[in-house]
Amino acid sequence: MKSEHDWNGGLRQELADWRTWAARALVVALAVLAGLTIVGFTWLAETASGWFEAMRLRAPWAPLLWTPLCAAAIVWCTRRFFPGAAGSGIPQVMATLERRVGERERGLFVSLRLSLAKIGLTAAGLLGGLSLGREGPSVQIAAGVMLQARRLMPAGAAVGVHGLLVAGGAAGIAAAFNTPLGGVMFAIEELARSPEQRSSGLIIAAIVLAGLVAVSAHGNGVYFGVIKAHQIGLALLWPGLLLAVLAGIAGGVFSRLLIASLSGTGADPLSRLRARRPVLFAAGCGLAVAAIGVATAGATFGSGYASTRVMVEGTGAMPVAYALFKFMATWLTTWAGVPAGIFAPSLAIGAALGNDVALLLYGTQMPALIALGMVGFLAAATQAPLTSFIIVMEMVDGHEMVLSLMACALVSCVVARAISPPLYATLSRLQLARLPPPEPAPNPPS
Repeated sequence: MKSEHDWNGGLRQELADWRTWAARALVVALAVLAGLTIVGFTWLAETASGWFEAMRLRAPWAPLLWTPLCAAAIVWCTRRFFPGAAGSGIPQVMATLERRVGERERGLFVSLRLSLAKIGLTAAGLLGGLSLGREGPSVQIAAGVMLQARRLMPAGAAVGVHGLLVAGGAAGIAAAFNTPLGGVMFAIEELARSPEQRSSGLIIAAIVLAGLVAVSAHGNGVYFGVIKAHQIGLALLWPGLLLAVLAGIAGGVFSRLLIASLSGTGADPLSRLRARRPVLFAAGCGLAVAAIGVATAGATFGSGYASTRVMVEGTGAMPVAYALFKFMATWLTTWAGVPAGIFAPSLAIGAALGNDVALLLYGTQMPALIALGMVGFLAAATQAPLTSFIIVMEMVDGHEMVLSLMACALVSCVVARAISPPLYATLSRLQLARLPPPEPAPNPPS
């Protein structure tokens, strides 16, 4: 046991180290700024979606022209000026955490410039009615903001670049979903491969603080409303197991399809067209997304937030085969090459699967099955079961379904792993292919 003298000496040493306190203050300030940035991004994205919806209601056929034009313009701008902003943003942050990515290469994946580009390009995608989410992009945006602390960090500070990237990426999830616990679990499960023990408490504090900034801006309400699931018991076992397997298969196929489409190695005519004429290919994908949206009376446009909330609250019904249509629209949007996240669309697809299984069983346990479908498909697509379970639990206030949600996430993830490799880890390796070749070693003197 330490003596009182040792304890007082340690306290004085801690208080006297100005570098430690300067680093802590800087991380806290950047966490608040990252949270505010995501709040602003959320407002811009929702405003863009609202403008598209207003246009669609005035001219229902307008998306057939507007959506392809937007997709082509976004892909041209991304490929010409901001290639590091393509995709969801999570693979870029994971790639930046690799040891072989140094200071010189880091800007290829995460930077303040890419964060600003990601905000504008993702909002443009929602303005065009493309089927994408803003949560994945929020990871790259917040990481880019948080990484600016390294320029001001005093020498010898405990928080390094790895800690800043983990804190920023997870803070983006926490602020985007209004789920601080989900952000912490995302950091542990997806990002923190070799966490810095000396600063782990500060990193978690930064993640939670960014989430609290979002709570302060949006209120303490749940993201999709409160799930009204009653009488959770053995009656849910077999429907829940059926749904978990179906969601696992669908999510595994979705993940494998995205990997195959984005790898650019396919020999089919469409893959060759994407490689040769990416802007034209994006316009074609945009036209297909618009046609699906028009056929479903606008249900598949955008992130799917409104559709998911309708199903969770039980205030409306979705079109027949909505899950399949949203699946196709999200895949085509991602394949087009626009900056796009898949979290929110995955939740919409999963909710629709749960809704369909409940209808197949004559409406039995519909609210509970919708929640299980959300967590099952998200866990299968991302192969991050703990993050998926906590995010969905916080978003629908489903604390009475903790064990059911956890079990569904684990079963769906196991099924998906038999179909597809992990989505984000695989895409992060594709991102690393953008690194410049290593410089050749100098020839030894003769």
